[in-house]
Amino acid sequence: MTMLLLIRHAETDLAGTFCGHLDPALNQRGLAQIPALLRELEQYSIQGLYASDLRRARQTAEAIAARFGLQCHIREGLRELFFGRWEGLRWEEIELRDPQEAKIWAADYSLRDFPSGENLHDFRIRVHREVDAILSGSNHSLSAVVTHAGVMRTVLTDYAGLSLEQAWQQTKDYGAIIRASTSVASAVTSNREEKCNGKIGTEAP
Repeated sequence: MTMLLLIRHAETDLAGTFCGHLDPALNQRGLAQIPALLRELEQYSIQGLYASDLRRARQTAEAIAARFGLQCHIREGLRELFFGRWEGLRWEEIELRDPQEAKIWAADYSLRDFPSGENLHDFRIRVHREVDAILSGSNHSLSAVVTHAGVMRTVLTDYAGLSLEQAWQQTKDYGAIIRASTSVASAVTSNREEKCNGKIGTEAP
């Protein structure tokens, strides 16, 4: 069984928005979070390092790679969910700009795709494919994965058996680090989704 160390990237200026495939760099607050993140990681014997190709994750991962002498493997499949026309917006802005769609989505968000965005089922398949590739292709006992809240929550619920509420709480902070026991065979293949305060997969804190 491989242990994955799931790491949420540090903060950007789009904190609190539906920041999916948008590509902001870390802001000053995010850069200031890196030293504490590196200190916390010193307790782990990280052998492999993987990261989303989006800048906020790459910058975070590059600091980890430099500190611990690791090669960072960049993987597009570790990107956040694509939120379509809601990309870069706060929920309050969405309710003003798109009130009817926002109401429909909020009433059944767990099964409702984002307008012009990535299908939620397809997103889960993408995350499963990426995580399975990391697990099956690595002989490391502990691999760090620098990615996004939505990806982390999918791994924690579908592989590690957490409820969405538990996964939400553990991943809400930028720079969050979660150690998860995983195996390829442990992925949940059903279409079950759990509700959690009307939020799923966003980059909101």
